[in-house]
Amino acid sequence: MLQNAWLIPLFPLLSFIVLTAFRRHTGRLAAVIGLAATGASLLMALMVFAEQWQGNSFKAEITWLEIGDKIITMGYEVNPLNALMLVIVTLVSFLVHLYSKGYMEGDSRISVFYAYLGLFTFAMLGLVLSPNLLQVYIFWELVGLGSFLLIGYYYFKPEAKAAAKKAFIMTRIGDVGLFIGIILLFWQTGSFEYDEIFKAVANQEISQTMITLTALLVFVGAIGKSGQLPLHTWLPDAMEGPTPVSALIHAATMVAAGVYLVASAFPLFEASQTALTTVAAVGGATAIFAASIGLMQKDIKRVLAYSTVSQLGYMMLALGSAGYTAGIFHLTTHAFFKALLFLAAGSVIHAVHTQNIEEMGGLWKKLRLTGPLFLIGALAISGFPLLSGFFSKDEILAAVYADGRYGLFVLALIAAFMTSFYMFRLFFMVFSGQPRSKQDGVHESGWTMTLPMIVLGVLAVVAGYVNTPWFGTFLNDYLAQGPVELAHEHHGPLWIPIAATTVSLLGILLAYLMYAKKSLSRDWLSRSFPSVSDIIYNKWFVDEAYEATFIKGTKAASCGGTLIDRYIVEGAAEGTVSAVQLLAKSGNKVQDGKVQTYGTVVILGLAVIFAVVALTGGYFS
Repeated sequence: MLQNAWLIPLFPLLSFIVLTAFRRHTGRLAAVIGLAATGASLLMALMVFAEQWQGNSFKAEITWLEIGDKIITMGYEVNPLNALMLVIVTLVSFLVHLYSKGYMEGDSRISVFYAYLGLFTFAMLGLVLSPNLLQVYIFWELVGLGSFLLIGYYYFKPEAKAAAKKAFIMTRIGDVGLFIGIILLFWQTGSFEYDEIFKAVANQEISQTMITLTALLVFVGAIGKSGQLPLHTWLPDAMEGPTPVSALIHAATMVAAGVYLVASAFPLFEASQTALTTVAAVGGATAIFAASIGLMQKDIKRVLAYSTVSQLGYMMLALGSAGYTAGIFHLTTHAFFKALLFLAAGSVIHAVHTQNIEEMGGLWKKLRLTGPLFLIGALAISGFPLLSGFFSKDEILAAVYADGRYGLFVLALIAAFMTSFYMFRLFFMVFSGQPRSKQDGVHESGWTMTLPMIVLGVLAVVAGYVNTPWFGTFLNDYLAQGPVELAHEHHGPLWIPIAATTVSLLGILLAYLMYAKKSLSRDWLSRSFPSVSDIIYNKWFVDEAYEATFIKGTKAASCGGTLIDRYIVEGAAEGTVSAVQLLAKSGNKVQDGKVQTYGTVVILGLAVIFAVVALTGGYFS
């Protein structure tokens, strides 16, 4: 089955081609075509994963280009990491396709929507299967294109167009770093292949300085795609796309691509302590920074978006602390509970037709399925005991502590407290109390929307048991079959999960007292520290800072360049043209075809000659 893994991304590509070519004729069949394609990919991905679990790996390549003695190949590879990613991507994509059938019902461009979903899924699966960095980069850019199309799906809305452009441009900034890193690695090793690069690193054929530089440049690409500081601002704005798109992009696919890239190139990062420290520091800072912004957001999807940024920071923190298994573990569990939260949020929006949580409330009794499922997702992401997020967050905290990064460990605990607080602030404001606006005709969503949520709800509960100190470290043992050398996993001291559980429960309790029981004022921060509240509410003014510096600076430089081009470069060119034209006109006047003019010129010429001869005393003197 591993030999046929190349078919997995082919099915979504075929759906994209068919839906694009026959978009005027597919109509409601678009959902069926999309579901059939992703369903086939999911089935094959599960079979590939089952075979790979037995310890089998496979790699197939063909020669693409020959440049001198250099051979550039294209192909596909199945290893423990990407076999797991294949299942995660195809499963979430299939569930999003099914959910979209109900959510997007009645949309006149439904064929276009499913075509874009197919293109995006194909690009992500192609990226996952790529055996070398050049092929990764090709699909990396295609993922960016797919996200641009999906985020800007409502192209008639100025906000959607702006968000799509912002995502495309900001991720391109990171992609430049990745591209330079790939070029430098090829220069040093003569190959784009992961295996050859890792062998060169292990044999010390690359200097330590170059290893650090290339690892950091690869990480710059991951910063862009995974929304890490300082290139995170595109990700919350991407909420302008349809809610199923938010679930797809923010759960297991595009934003996970950066984490996957760092994990797939982990032997390169592992060879540089500076690179690992940078990854950990950026991840820790992003985790607490994004969590702080989520505390005061009023848009249900933006709260979840900043939550995604924060959780991605957790994953980077784990990888930077040499917690390879912990990072992949949290990527897996996050894919399920974050997709669940976004789809449940979509069900809420579908019911009340607003994204402002200040206008919600009292939905627990009206959305009897969405409410409990949202609660499961909120508990899982908060690290509530025995749910999936509890185990994966425990792994991250243990890895950070074991690596001696105590400052980042404290930041991670604070971020965990913030996460549980803002998630249950969101839950209580949406589902508890009385409605704060008119809610007519609110009812539960149809089965095409609720079934994917139920599946994700089950996974959000049970997915954590693949790697626990109680039942076995199955995930760690599985990943150890790959290129990264992993020792048998040693879990941290018992007080770490106790501390994590404590801060999680304290966050939930505080949210309950403020937003459900209302025994504490929800405005204490804005009253006690108005300037701090204003900064957090305005997302630390990062967008405003970019507007004042990079955007206005770029516009000023462009205006300056325009003035130089218009008045100096074009002025010099036009001056030269005018001088030549003036000289030509002067020559034209002399050569005007009039005999009397020629006679006059001859006589004047002779007079000048005689005058020169007379004044100089003769030619031969």
